[in-house]
Amino acid sequence: MVASVRALAAAATVVVVVCLFPTIIECRVRRYKFNVVMKNVTRLCTTKPIVTVNGQFPGPTLYAREDDNVIVEVVNNVQYNVTIHWHGIRQIRTGWADGPAYITQCPIPPGQRYAHNFTITKQRGTLLWHAHVLWLRATVHGAIVVLPKLNVPYPFQPPDKEVVIILGEWWNSDVEAVINESMASGLAPNVSDAHTINGYPGLMSKCGSQDGSYLLRVHTGQKYLLRIINAALNEELFFRISGHRLTVVETDAIYTKPFETDTILVGPGQTTNVILSADRPAGRYMMTASTFLDTPIAVDNVTATATLHYTGSLSTDAVTFSNPPPVNATAVASSFIDSLRSMNSPEYPARVPETVDHSLLFVVGMGVNPCNACSSGIKVLADINNVSFVLPSVALLQAHYYNVSGVFTDDFPGRPPTRFDYTGNNTVAGLGTTTGTKVYRVKYNETVQVVLQGTTFIAPENHPFHLHGFNFFAVARGIGNYDPEESPETFNLVDPIERNTAAVPSGGWIAIRFRADNPGVWFMHCHLEVHTTWGLKMAFLVDNGEDPDQSLMPPPSDLPTC
Repeated sequence: MVASVRALAAAATVVVVVCLFPTIIECRVRRYKFNVVMKNVTRLCTTKPIVTVNGQFPGPTLYAREDDNVIVEVVNNVQYNVTIHWHGIRQIRTGWADGPAYITQCPIPPGQRYAHNFTITKQRGTLLWHAHVLWLRATVHGAIVVLPKLNVPYPFQPPDKEVVIILGEWWNSDVEAVINESMASGLAPNVSDAHTINGYPGLMSKCGSQDGSYLLRVHTGQKYLLRIINAALNEELFFRISGHRLTVVETDAIYTKPFETDTILVGPGQTTNVILSADRPAGRYMMTASTFLDTPIAVDNVTATATLHYTGSLSTDAVTFSNPPPVNATAVASSFIDSLRSMNSPEYPARVPETVDHSLLFVVGMGVNPCNACSSGIKVLADINNVSFVLPSVALLQAHYYNVSGVFTDDFPGRPPTRFDYTGNNTVAGLGTTTGTKVYRVKYNETVQVVLQGTTFIAPENHPFHLHGFNFFAVARGIGNYDPEESPETFNLVDPIERNTAAVPSGGWIAIRFRADNPGVWFMHCHLEVHTTWGLKMAFLVDNGEDPDQSLMPPPSDLPTC
């Protein structure tokens, strides 16, 4: 039996893994220790302390295998409250380990710790972990690599090497100060100063060796599995490598029908695995991570760069560069999204719900309300069906489990209160947004269809929505208003892509379906952090089923209290 979590808490500040990766023996329990600490980091000519895990930016990669039990003890050594979310891990009956602050747990206060204990059930692939309180995920994030069970191959030719690539954003200022200033003014926050690839902005920086640049060395003729993660706060990003084609084989830890492309689109919280064939003439080639946003609002338009370096090439060789897509390259983004399909094979079936018990229309709105306390006199809000979600002071899952009254109501509206031309030329700022803590309740194993409908208040904008606790099938998307009579004719119920995060297109809609086979309280929110801050979020409450193995497990003894 491995050492206890409490004993590991006294260990060194590096990641502690009882079962090292790779392992040639079956290992069912993997233990990690995440020390949340401040670390001085230099980027863009600025040295500043940032919140990190184990002093690393990006943070350490968590390795496991399908069906492993994972225990991660998070120790908070900073002045902020902290939570860690295991983005995309379904947390079957273990919602206590999911991590969103005031949804499934209270935050871990400074000087305290909490052991997240969960089993990775029937999942394999690339996911990410990140802080889920305040704006700390700007620097508190890292990769999750879930390998197949031993002796279970990939459904594609095994690569010669696997590489994690994390895309992110960088602020020269303190991100908590950025959002606090925004909330005080009532207006949008400042955009980031740069994008990053594995923590570095690359050649766009003026700081030379102070900042550095990520370098990927490859050997001619070999194949590389790139595990690409977007950990940015507020940007959907294009990724490409000049002169190379990429074969997409997985998104959000779901194998896809392979297809080739020169550009992939990764939204915040999304992951994409691609096969890179090192089949070009020896030399150096530029990687780029650049913004996609097809709406006229402020955006960080600084392209992050890194270098693909063929072994045998000189470091002084010229770098082959190709321009990234324009910021508003909707056609490039749509082509990528429309090419994604689930494998739907006997080994990896696409179990799309063919009928639905709950057919919901969630109208996603951005609006402006008067605000006497704001320096601007107004306050930007975001809402779903006119409800701007307010985080409670007691975690929703605890309130549900212990039947604590007065924390939330289960009357979240399944339809907007008023029907209108959602994507027309709207000149009003909103439709009477209200605030509240409401959940939508479903019974265990019921099927749910949610049509997320964008609007044009303030400006049309992409909204990458993440659903905790479940994967869903993105069965259709379109531009304009969803038509309940005609739009379902376009639904793909055979091999739609299965994801945990998918975007509502600017001025359009997306339809998703899932089966509510995981009891608990599960957050659903826009993964643009600024929109989540403004209230673009809600939660599903899934009741226990009839059998013990269909019920939420009891809370752990070290669960943080509010």
